[in-house]
Amino acid sequence: MEALTKTGFIVITGPESTGKTELAKQLATHLKCSWVPELSRNYIANLNRPYKYSDVEDIAKMQIAQLNEAIQNSSKLVIFDTGLIITKVWFDVVYKKCPKWLVSAIDKMPKALHLLCDTDIPWVADSVRENGGKMRQKLSSIYINEFEKFGLPYVLVSGTGKLRLANSLKILNDFKII
Repeated sequence: MEALTKTGFIVITGPESTGKTELAKQLATHLKCSWVPELSRNYIANLNRPYKYSDVEDIAKMQIAQLNEAIQNSSKLVIFDTGLIITKVWFDVVYKKCPKWLVSAIDKMPKALHLLCDTDIPWVADSVRENGGKMRQKLSSIYINEFEKFGLPYVLVSGTGKLRLANSLKILNDFKII
């Protein structure tokens, strides 16, 4: 497989409650690199009101700023806990429209490998999660369609706990990232 080391980052993606944050932390620890936490969770949790379209726009702008900063300032691999595809799908699913500037930003971003977390981890409800049940599988399919549409490399990563980490490390090795 072609090496993707030129991009300098990996994006962990997937439906809600699929272990993205845990995997991002584990990979960063194992690979001794930095990771960028998901920012939408805290943003939404601290609103004290239902989120609006403009809130998702703000989140997307902050994600783009994080991505640009990591690309400019990191000499090592960076793990991102979620990325712009998740935000695009959020716009599409909730609002049935997405800002053109976000689509343009996705087109311009480096072609980083996306690890798509499988839904083999049970969904756990909390104050900001909206999409349990069959919606998780539907979202996985939508993410795959978006990766293919934008020409972004992705691999589905399954397993729980240490097995998911081991499977992820094997994928990164296969792609010559580590």
